[in-house]
Amino acid sequence: MPKLPIISGKELIKYLKKKGFVVSRQKGSHVVLKSSNSCRVTVPLHKELDRGTLLEILAEAGISKKEFLEEWYSKK
Repeated sequence: MPKLPIISGKELIKYLKKKGFVVSRQKGSHVVLKSSNSCRVTVPLHKELDRGTLLEILAEAGISKKEFLEEWYSKK
């Protein structure tokens, strides 16, 4: 399995929007997104997200690491 990519907060928000999340609000450099099943995640608008932070956000969103990697690398 490939390593997790280093991505920005904007790239992660774009990915989550494709998965059905909608921007709920923003305060400073943190964006809160909600899904239709009332799942809520907060994404910091950093240039590079730490891999641990990325994994935590994916877990909160209910997306497995394997699912994310398959979708991320299939788009390229």
